[in-house]
Amino acid sequence: MADITYYVAMPFLQDDTGALIAGAAEECQSPTTALRRAETLSRIAGNIGAVAFSRSGDPMAGEFGDAKLLRKFGEVPEDLSAL
Repeated sequence: MADITYYVAMPFLQDDTGALIAGAAEECQSPTTALRRAETLSRIAGNIGAVAFSRSGDPMAGEFGDAKLLRKFGEVPEDLSAL
């Protein structure tokens, strides 16, 4: 099967100790939709920010490449590799 690209918007919150928590990821139809949704998620009360990213791979084989950041919104840290 050919590689498929998924577009995702994901919000971020902080717990009671101030630690960053990734919210529920939402699959989107296109990069534009992912960008719009991430911007909207970043403005929802309780969220500190959001990201839009894409990820490509072969779902039948379960093999995916690294996520490619499309854009960050709000107070999202520069380094997301630890999440």
